[in-house]
Amino acid sequence: MTTQQWLIIGQGDIGLPVTNRLVQDSLQDSVAVTGLARSERSQYALDDKADFIQADALTLTAEQLQEFTRIAVIVTPDDYSTDGYHASYLAICQHLATLADKLINLERIIFISSTGVYGQNNGEWIDENTAPIVPERGASKIILQAEQALQQGFGDKAIIIRPSGIYGRERLMRLRKAREEQKAPIAAEDWSNRIMDSDLVAIIVKVLTIDMPKPIYIATDYAPVTIFELTKWLSQQISATLPEVDTSKSAVTGKRLHSNIPLAWLTYPDWQAGYQDILRYHDDG
Repeated sequence: MTTQQWLIIGQGDIGLPVTNRLVQDSLQDSVAVTGLARSERSQYALDDKADFIQADALTLTAEQLQEFTRIAVIVTPDDYSTDGYHASYLAICQHLATLADKLINLERIIFISSTGVYGQNNGEWIDENTAPIVPERGASKIILQAEQALQQGFGDKAIIIRPSGIYGRERLMRLRKAREEQKAPIAAEDWSNRIMDSDLVAIIVKVLTIDMPKPIYIATDYAPVTIFELTKWLSQQISATLPEVDTSKSAVTGKRLHSNIPLAWLTYPDWQAGYQDILRYHDDG
């Protein structure tokens, strides 16, 4: 059997565990996994069985990428400004697209985008067929342009994964908000969506490995929730002061996402399951 060569561009909080999971999932007999990042290998807790390339993705050549059959682009900007998104997401995808016709062994390229590309903000339901896609934020417009660059360069080899709000055992913003004793009033119907970081890793691994992936994945759990309801529930779990409704804000805001992730892929199919795990982990339950 010919060994496949897979490349994970970006070794951050999501890319690194994706690389390690691929190596650990007994794929090493048929798949060689390589992580790519700008810093030295010693900066990453990278599995010994993974290969490593230290490079800026913007400098990659067709020769360096020639043997790779599947590539995942999992990057974040150096700073969360419009320029930062342009210099990371868009610049990398545009650069890779210029090499597309030379990468004759490439079967699949996966880009981790964002559900921020959906500009709807009146409580609408969104699914994988929602169109047109009209981002509101400047950063989201750039991320959509990055998607389009890969799709134009690679055609149906390009697979887009759009995660919603990522949370996890070390991503505790909502829990910190719930702990506040003096909470600012919260709008009653401001909808939000989320995905546990470990589930996002599992989704990316699945999309890399399955035979027939969809062109678009909305990587979110099965239960949109208002910020008020989430804060109230978390506050109850930790015996903190309950939030009050902001009566000055009556409009329905945010969006509600229909996940098209198979339920079997998710360890945490809703936010309650995810936060129960987090609370147990931090001994707040």
